[in-house]
Amino acid sequence: MENVVSPAEIPAVNIADLPADGVLLDVREDDEWQAGHAPKAVHIPLGELPSRVGELADLPDGPVYVVCRSGGRSARATAWLNASGWDAVNVSGGMKSWDAEGREVVGESGGEPEIL
Repeated sequence: MENVVSPAEIPAVNIADLPADGVLLDVREDDEWQAGHAPKAVHIPLGELPSRVGELADLPDGPVYVVCRSGGRSARATAWLNASGWDAVNVSGGMKSWDAEGREVVGESGGEPEIL
């Protein structure tokens, strides 16, 4: 992931403007995903994205909305995906904003879901 793009060139959307049927790609690490994530999100950690990007071909057509904890890693992933021919949009504020907006969060550990 060596493509360098200025933040102003990365397409972004606020949580409030996310389409209800949009494909959400969570690029956080496994422990963050386990603790809490959006219910219908697809999980591919940022470090695994280049080797697993083909998995996105199975998703519905349209932009892929990329999310992380606060927006930094997802911005890098969005820039890389767009440079690689995908239609990707960074989710501004990440899962912290998702949670602050009162959107549903589910966890994989059986405890109360939380955003790490």
